[in-house]
Amino acid sequence: MAQPNDIQEILNRTDRFAANAGCRVTVVDGRHAVAEMTVTKEHLNAGGVCQGGALFTLADLAMAALMNHQGNLTFGISSNVLFVSSAVEGDRLRAEATLINDHHRIPSVEVRVTNQDGRLICHVTGMGYRKDVPLAN
Repeated sequence: MAQPNDIQEILNRTDRFAANAGCRVTVVDGRHAVAEMTVTKEHLNAGGVCQGGALFTLADLAMAALMNHQGNLTFGISSNVLFVSSAVEGDRLRAEATLINDHHRIPSVEVRVTNQDGRLICHVTGMGYRKDVPLAN
């Protein structure tokens, strides 16, 4: 079974979309995971605030780290996002995923994305499907 540090390293190396968006997993253990990103001008939408897809990508990476913590490949099958406030260029965002239910096949996770001041930016819930296949190195 892969160890949490292995999951962190694997996802930071193989999740190219998240990496290209500036997202990085910083913590993984059996009950929570953290991913971080600094909002740059490339993340901004036409309204001058961080685009929702960038926020979801950050949250999704934290969810992936947590759902894959056992070392089995787990894909997201459902997510719900609630945008609470805007993030702006320069904000340092932290997505903290917490395990709600570590079902052997269908885990569920909650993610809170906050800025450097602890202000809630968005809240995401998600479910995954855990396969009988190891997470690829």
